[in-house]
Amino acid sequence: MHNFRIVIDTFGPDAGPIEVIKGADELLKKHPEVVLTLVGNEQLIKENIQDLARVKIIPTDNYISNTENIMEAFMNKKDASIILAAQETKAQEDAIGMLSAGNSGALLVSCLKFLASPDLARPCIAAVLPAENGSFTCLVDTGANIDCTPSQLHQFALLGSKFMRELYGIESPKVGLLSNGVESTKGNKLVKETYPILEAEEKINFVGNIEGNRALSGDCDVLVADGFSANQVLKVTEGTAARIIKDIFIYSKKTNKPEFTEVAAHLMKIYDLSSLGGGVVLGIAKPVIKCRGNSKAITFVNTAEMLINIANNKTLFEGKDNDRS
Repeated sequence: MHNFRIVIDTFGPDAGPIEVIKGADELLKKHPEVVLTLVGNEQLIKENIQDLARVKIIPTDNYISNTENIMEAFMNKKDASIILAAQETKAQEDAIGMLSAGNSGALLVSCLKFLASPDLARPCIAAVLPAENGSFTCLVDTGANIDCTPSQLHQFALLGSKFMRELYGIESPKVGLLSNGVESTKGNKLVKETYPILEAEEKINFVGNIEGNRALSGDCDVLVADGFSANQVLKVTEGTAARIIKDIFIYSKKTNKPEFTEVAAHLMKIYDLSSLGGGVVLGIAKPVIKCRGNSKAITFVNTAEMLINIANNKTLFEGKDNDRS
């Protein structure tokens, strides 16, 4: 049986490493073809993993918190879990990728140092969200790069387009640019400068500007933005969906109308972000997935399965072209 080795940084979630480790244990039970490298507290891992024969442990109690200066922490914490995990992902030939719910900045720096592709300047994080038309929209970049240049957004468009083509089988993914108006003259300086670059790019199917209220309409398969703007789309979408679902449950209880509970349950399935995995770091040699801080054990199982799907689709991370040949 072919083994898929997945490297997991156990630090980072809001609930602490136990949720990651529980998820790892469930993953091993569900997928006999998977072996793991777990980076974190050795005793905690041994106490909560049943099949230790399929687990390599890299012991450390050090990690990079969300409040630390990234570059200082990267220089002074060589044994931080996220750094050790990225090093291990590079070093192990059989490692198909890495999972982490740790600091996004630290993850990006680790990817740049250990896993960056030589022909690409800047990795980015792509999140796949449910679209109104029943398909999915790849939102990129969702937070790895807060301040971007037009050339970086151009690169994100190429990476996102390839991701949706290779993993979701969309022959010519429609690429949109997040803006405050559909006209080519709308947008801030970054958007206005990026528009003609994407319009002239023959390797993508550029469909123009997309407003925020149409972000998940299905008008585009890839929505390109700087990390700050796209992260706001991600968080507002998640928060709004949670609020609406909660209000429906409350209304159902107050009015004693159970049919509305069924509606809310249906919406929960559609907008269950834990079922969609995390954000995939594109533009690097091996796939890395950034899980959300509020991820539970089941999230890590689903995200690991996303890595397996990517591993079975090797063209996504192999070769140098990344749509640039």
